[in-house]
Amino acid sequence: MILKHIALASFAVLSLSACQSTSQAEPTPIVNVPFTAPLASDFRSEIAIARYSELLNRTDLEPEQQAKLYYDRGVLFDSLGMPTLARIDFNRAVQLKPNLAEVYNFLGIHHTLMQQYEKAYELFDSALELNEQHEYAYLNRGIALYYGNRPVLASADLSEFLARAPSDPYRVLWLYLAQADDEPIKALANLKANAQGLDDSQWAYGLISLYLGDMSEHSFLATISEGVKSEQEYAQRLCEAYFYLAKMYQAEGLNYQAADFFRLTLATNVHEFVEYKYARLELELMAGDNAS
Repeated sequence: MILKHIALASFAVLSLSACQSTSQAEPTPIVNVPFTAPLASDFRSEIAIARYSELLNRTDLEPEQQAKLYYDRGVLFDSLGMPTLARIDFNRAVQLKPNLAEVYNFLGIHHTLMQQYEKAYELFDSALELNEQHEYAYLNRGIALYYGNRPVLASADLSEFLARAPSDPYRVLWLYLAQADDEPIKALANLKANAQGLDDSQWAYGLISLYLGDMSEHSFLATISEGVKSEQEYAQRLCEAYFYLAKMYQAEGLNYQAADFFRLTLATNVHEFVEYKYARLELELMAGDNAS
């Protein structure tokens, strides 16, 4: 269904439990944000999984063929939000064919999400040793270093990732996030400089405008449905918007609001997006901070 007639829906999220830190003011429920039904699983992916499973039961497959099937099935499991099954298949694939750079990249993401950062670094290193041009390994290693509290190394990887596509707003934003905790003034200056090379007609440019203070949150939210052609595209935009709004509130010390936006990110069910994956990690880290 085309979403040009969808209005902003009021959506209130319950506040966090009373056992959380009381160091900040009472939370204000999130209202008047765009919302859509969670993205449904793609039945074609489920059919493909069944087909791969049938093929893997054959006895005449070469190890390289088996590895490719395990990898392809693992990617589908990952896209459907089944990380344990995905990880099992990725490990099988790399045992059969140890030179699959993409498998190491996926496994690195999974270990980052389990907060096993040292193992994640090793896996991303392996991916880049096998294929130095695997640019998303730079992104994912940079993100792992960011969550592993190594901002200088994270910035180096994310700078390399940005250099390979300097017109991509998401690459600009991830570099900013990596630098902002350590050197906020320098990070903002770099964000302004990097924004000069972006195409301001892209929807994602609004994220940069939001972070630079050139666009209000209300105005940004109003742009999300512009030009959207499907429910899937709308859910994907919401997934991204909620995550980066959460990071913005988090940077301001407004953890209640940040947590609510991270939950909204998860509510989209866009499992394959990095924003969805790391929203769950963010909530786990916040829960750990509150427990301590």
